[in-house]
Amino acid sequence: MHHENMPREYMYREYMCRDLILLSLCLASPAVADGFDRALLPDPITDADYVTMNPAEAELGQLLFFDPILSGNDNISCSTCHHPRLGTSDGLSLGMGEGGVGLAPTRVANPDNMPEDRIPRNAPVLYNLGAREYAVMFHDGRVEMTGDELRVPIEDDFFARVSGVLATQAAFPVLSPDEMGGQVSENPLSKAIRQGRFSGDGGAWDMIAAKVAAIPDYQSRFEQVYPEIAFGRRVHFADISNAIAAFMAFEYRSDDSAFDRYLRGDDAALSEAAQKGMSLFYGEAGCATCHSGKFQTDHEFHAMGQPQLGPGKTLDFERGNRDEGRYRVTGKAEDLYAFRTPALRNITLSAPYGHAGAYSDLRSFVVAHLAPADSLAHYETFHATLPEVPGLEEDWSVMNSAEDRAAILAAIEVEDRILPSADIDALMAFLAALEDDPHRLGIPDSVPSGLAFAK
Repeated sequence: MHHENMPREYMYREYMCRDLILLSLCLASPAVADGFDRALLPDPITDADYVTMNPAEAELGQLLFFDPILSGNDNISCSTCHHPRLGTSDGLSLGMGEGGVGLAPTRVANPDNMPEDRIPRNAPVLYNLGAREYAVMFHDGRVEMTGDELRVPIEDDFFARVSGVLATQAAFPVLSPDEMGGQVSENPLSKAIRQGRFSGDGGAWDMIAAKVAAIPDYQSRFEQVYPEIAFGRRVHFADISNAIAAFMAFEYRSDDSAFDRYLRGDDAALSEAAQKGMSLFYGEAGCATCHSGKFQTDHEFHAMGQPQLGPGKTLDFERGNRDEGRYRVTGKAEDLYAFRTPALRNITLSAPYGHAGAYSDLRSFVVAHLAPADSLAHYETFHATLPEVPGLEEDWSVMNSAEDRAAILAAIEVEDRILPSADIDALMAFLAALEDDPHRLGIPDSVPSGLAFAK
C-alpha cells in the first residue's frame, strides 16, 4: 500500500492492524527447513519487543531529524549522515559533516569551507533502535544502559531528562565539530563546544534549544507534545533528543522482512537459496555466534580484524590514526580493536561496511569477515568509498604501518574460514531476506526553519 498521501491517523491505524495480524501468525508452527533444526532460529518479533511512543512526539522528531537548524552553521541535519535513501547511513566509508556539500555518496568537500577532518567511524544504521533490548549505542558502546544506570562519556545533569539510550545518543553528534557543530570560531555553538560548555545557560545544547524554540511553529509543536512547556517551561535540548528518538524508533522499526514472515509461519516467504543461507548462517558458517537474537546481534564487542582508515578515534593530544574500539571505553586489554556486533536488518541497503567502512561491497565484506586475518593481510584500498579531500592524505597510515597491522591481527578472536562460492551465494540470499526498508512518516516536504535539506 502507498502511504505518501494517506492521512496520518489512518497510517498509524494501518500499522496497528498489521502488527495484530502478524502477532496472530506467531501462534502458527512454522515448517522446518529440510535437515535444519528450527530451534536454532530466534523467536518472531512482536510489539512487546519495542518501546511505546507518542505519535505526535514522533512527528515532531521527524521534522527535527531533517532540519539543519540543529547544526552550528545551519547546514547539516541528522539525515545528512543517516538518510533513508541510503539505508539510514550515508553511502561513505567515513562521513563528511561540516565542510561537505551534497548527499553522499556524491558528497564532496566544499572548496569555500574545507573539512578539517573526516568523521572517524562509519555512520551506523538506525533500524530497530527502538527495540527494548538495545542498551548500548555507538560502535564502541560509550553510551550504555546497565540496569538502571546510564553510562555516558561525560557527567552532566542533562542526562536525567532524556528518555533512554537512544535519546542520549542523539545528543552527541551536535557536539562534534566535524559532524554538526562546526569548526572553532565559525559560530557561537562551535565556540561553546571548544570551551567544553555543553549544558546550562549558554551551553551548546542550550543554544540549539533556544534556536529551535525561537521558531513559532516549533514552539507550538513542543507545547502540544510536552504540556509542561505550554505552562511555561522552556524547551530543553533533552526534549529535542527525546522527540528525535521517538521518530527513529517509530520510523525505522524493521520487522516485516521475508525472514520475519517465515518465522511467523509463512513457509513460502524464503526462497530455496535463502533457506540454504539461513541454514549456513545459523549452522556451519557460525554467523549466529555473534549475530544472534531477533535482530541478529548479541550487542557485544568483538575484534574481527577490520581494516582501519581515516583519522582514527584518538584524543586531541595523541599521535597516530588508530582506532582501538571498545578499549577506549573500558581500558581492558581484551577489548583492544573490539567493536559492537552490528544488527543485520537492511544490511543490503547500508553500504559501506565495518566500523570504518572498509568494504563498499557486501559480498566482499562477507568473504573478508569469514577470513579476517587473510583479508587484513591482502586488503586493498579500492574497497573503500572515500571522497578526496585536499589536506587529508593520512587515510591509510595505519594500514601502511606493519606495527599497527600486527596489533589488529593479534587481537582477532576467530579463525579464518573459506567457504565455497555457492555457500557465499546462499548467505547473500539470506541477507537479502532480512530486507524490510520501512518508510512510515517519510521525508517531510519542508521543515519549520525553512532551511534546505537533502531529500
